[in-house]
Amino acid sequence: MPDLATVAFYVIAVLLVGSALAVVLLRNIVRAALFLALFFGLAAGIYVLLNAEFIAIVQILIYAGAVTVLVLFAIMLTRNAMTSSNANPFAGQWWLAGIICVVLAVGVIYAVGSSTMAIASTSAPANLVNAGDAGGSVVRLGQLLYSPFDYSYVLPFEIASIVILVAIVGAIVIGRED
Repeated sequence: MPDLATVAFYVIAVLLVGSALAVVLLRNIVRAALFLALFFGLAAGIYVLLNAEFIAIVQILIYAGAVTVLVLFAIMLTRNAMTSSNANPFAGQWWLAGIICVVLAVGVIYAVGSSTMAIASTSAPANLVNAGDAGGSVVRLGQLLYSPFDYSYVLPFEIASIVILVAIVGAIVIGRED
């Protein structure tokens, strides 16, 4: 019989995938944004199951709180949301989204399958669960992000900032008046 953490993971995972599909498939953009907030909260639940409480709290505060409120205000303050059609203009391109999702899923599966880093191992350099002498998971996370001598995540951190910059530019392009 599976333990409570396994059952909680599967319940959260099913709800997470369902809310992600609702974000993509709903025609009402305000409801899609609300399902996005649910998605961010469920992602924080996965982080709690991974014993990464700091990341879960940051996920709730920044993404489920600030980003979702910002998205909802942006939707409600634009003229497009005030018109009679509150439809998502990209909902008709589901086939393109499906192709992109399949390509990303194959990439993630390949990356996880070919990775030599084991998360559950105590000897893994990126183990946040058993930080040991490093202090706590927050201290270890800081060492992993910025240490020039230890295994470092500086490059993925910078790539994430570029992805956020691209999202901001995309929001500006979508939101500008023609």
